[in-house]
Amino acid sequence: MGRIAALLVPLLIYYEVSPDLWRMSLWWDVAWIALVLMPCVFGLVLLALPLRSYRGVLPVGLAFAVLAAVLTVAHFNVYANFARLAATMFLGWWFLGYFETVAWVVLVACIIPWVDAYSVWRGPTKEIVAHHEHIFSVLSFAFPVPGEHAAANLGVPDLLFFALFLAAASRFGLRVYWTWVTLVAALGATIALTVWLNLNGLPALPGVALGFLLPNADLLWQRLRRQPRLGDGPDVAVGRPANDG
Repeated sequence: MGRIAALLVPLLIYYEVSPDLWRMSLWWDVAWIALVLMPCVFGLVLLALPLRSYRGVLPVGLAFAVLAAVLTVAHFNVYANFARLAATMFLGWWFLGYFETVAWVVLVACIIPWVDAYSVWRGPTKEIVAHHEHIFSVLSFAFPVPGEHAAANLGVPDLLFFALFLAAASRFGLRVYWTWVTLVAALGATIALTVWLNLNGLPALPGVALGFLLPNADLLWQRLRRQPRLGDGPDVAVGRPANDG
């Protein structure tokens, strides 16, 4: 908990004073968010990962969700932002409990990019961003741009699946730290691509899914080949989880 506090306190200070900080060019701002701010924010999820096996993750996640709503109504937006992160983190870990094998995680990683892409380009996310921007700000996590009253935002599903995939890497004996690196890099690349293409937003879950699949591809392939097939007897051997690489 001490390491989490040591990272959280400077982040809270930055969020409070960010409008009064330096002003730089657009691409310097993108680099700051992608290479500094995002790794620090998602470093909290990595440091909190040992809590994923705590049996009370569901009530804790719901409590943080209520806290985020209360803080939002009270206009304590910075603290609501991090309460939102905590809520999605614990709820993502709770959701992972329903995945019996890593094959289920792989299946979800293959499906959610298409659902997210449809939502952003034709579905409810597009409608919310275009016509109900205040709702999107409540249902997203902000990464403030220094020297401005502006921010890059990730929706709560992006946060939830980040936490879920990172926890899945830990639970199923995959490459936890490399998974964290590629997840963060994928989100940073999504922000950069959005700016480069001059778009209002891009779906982030395709990058999140790749951030889980790519660094673990060989281990996942081995694990999926060892999965019992329909009709196999109970004596089919399932390989033990591999150590982190």
